Amino acid sequence: MKEKHWIIKKDYDLETVERLAASLGVDKIIATLLVQRGVTTFEEARRFFRPGLDQIHDPLLMKGMREALARIDAAIAQKQRIMVYGDYDVDGTSAVALVYSYLKELDSNIDFYIPDREREGYGISRQGIDYAHDTGVKLVIALDCGIKAVEEVAYAKQFGIDFIIGDHHLPGDEVPAAVAVLDPKQADCPYPYKELSGCGIGFKIVQGHLEQQLGVRLCDLPEQLDAARRERQELLKLHLLPFLDLVAVSIASDIVPIMGENRVLAYFGLRVLNTKPRPGIEAILKYGHVDRRKTEGTESADGAGTKTGYFEKELTISDLIFLVGPRINAAGRIRSAFDSVRLMLTDDPNIARRLAEDINTYNMQRKELDTSATEQAKERIAKDPFYQGRQSLILYDPSWHRGVVGIVASRIVEAYYKPTIVFTRGSDDLITGSARSIGDFDMHQALEQCADLLEHFGGHKSAAGVSLRQENMKAFVERFEALARQSLGEQEILPELEIDAEIKFSQITPKFQRILKQFAPFGPENNTPLFLTREIVDTGKARIVGLNHLKFSAIPIAERSDPYPAIAFQMGEVLPRLRHERFDICYHLEENHYHGKTEMQLNVKDIKFNY
Repeated sequence: MKEKHWIIKKDYDLETVERLAASLGVDKIIATLLVQRGVTTFEEARRFFRPGLDQIHDPLLMKGMREALARIDAAIAQKQRIMVYGDYDVDGTSAVALVYSYLKELDSNIDFYIPDREREGYGISRQGIDYAHDTGVKLVIALDCGIKAVEEVAYAKQFGIDFIIGDHHLPGDEVPAAVAVLDPKQADCPYPYKELSGCGIGFKIVQGHLEQQLGVRLCDLPEQLDAARRERQELLKLHLLPFLDLVAVSIASDIVPIMGENRVLAYFGLRVLNTKPRPGIEAILKYGHVDRRKTEGTESADGAGTKTGYFEKELTISDLIFLVGPRINAAGRIRSAFDSVRLMLTDDPNIARRLAEDINTYNMQRKELDTSATEQAKERIAKDPFYQGRQSLILYDPSWHRGVVGIVASRIVEAYYKPTIVFTRGSDDLITGSARSIGDFDMHQALEQCADLLEHFGGHKSAAGVSLRQENMKAFVERFEALARQSLGEQEILPELEIDAEIKFSQITPKFQRILKQFAPFGPENNTPLFLTREIVDTGKARIVGLNHLKFSAIPIAERSDPYPAIAFQMGEVLPRLRHERFDICYHLEENHYHGKTEMQLNVKDIKFNY
């Protein structure tokens, strides 16, 4: 078990915490958690705990949105063929499914396209543009890609094909000469929220178009509307809500922040998934062994109504990350992401079952491929002296499947905690790879400083895609290593655990648990709170379960408390010490659903024996 560095968050103002705790009538731990998330006033807390669709921003604030909507209307009016184009991952395919399904109701002269990972690679390809030209397309709406496709958009213009770019990646120095470029990360875009997913950008297009059609906005206050416009606003919500399940899946799978607008979108998307999931998602979940028995209830869902017909095990963001996302991704990794789009589009449960079965098979194949490649990569790192003492890890093997190099890079980061890029053979005689970062190391910025050695790159601070020519590999490896050393120093960097608060078991009251549950949905910038409790002993019943998981009952020495059931995944090796020593634990509080019963347990993320 790799040692981790524990950091207790201290970057908050104590007076603000005390003031917020008093105004809300909560304890200081809850107030601290809120302040850490940027919630500092009663009104901000109300909006945090009671997300509402009126908190979603006006799409017309986004640079290029008016032009995009006008071009879509013109294409429909002139009966021009439209193609919705997207990346082959979860974010891209869900974005395509969302926008395509909306436009299909307005105009049947529409198609969608997903590039082939092996033959075309990431982003807008000339093959895709040629297909658009051959099929008479005059407008391409590109989602989750395209912000750097300057040459490709220019190529499309030769055929009289217009582009609308809807992307959320960082722009380069030049943006494509498209009819409209929708990307909140453009420096001159006034849109107030910058962290939408690619599917979120697609949702804003649909929201903007529907708002124009109905003559009312989500952000309009109902009390300021007359009866007719209030009715149209309710109709707007009814039209938009069914799309939010796809947005929630994209937010979870693309690991974007779950605060601000994303938190509202994810909150309502989960409500859709837990009340009326589309057949494709429901079919996929059966392969994730999720108990989906319906229950009836009247628990308040958002402060404005009740929720009935919810499933016994409510889906969470974590379920979407680990159960849904990898399966949707697997189609694009192993065969064709067209299957993923079809799965999300179908209303037929029988078709959904067949597609989900195929996609689950692809996922099993993906697991075999990434396990094999990961083992080979680890063996190479262990045996090759070249990798000893380096601050970055760059690996290349032409036999590794292109669809799994991103997963392998993530596994290597988990094992060695160093910025990692895993390459394999790409198309057009290029070497292509996926990059994953650690801590504050900015992967996108590092790749920018190597741009003269690269053919293509794009992504975020923490993850990116990259391609280069074989003859540039040696120079790239050395320059990237120099950048890693400059940023990280010479010493080994330990993984960090950021602890939200140190607490005692006696503070975990029913009210505390109830309020904590309302912090969901959890994700980046609103992670599941991580707590620290010191001087713990096991009650003597610790044991190994499953694949090296440690199951025990934790009880604090310094306070009177009932034992808490605890699970520590992949920590079975500490069992001998756990039985005989005192220790500190970092953990999440979570509900464990087992055989129809629900109990609170500690999901232990790290253990330290300091006594």
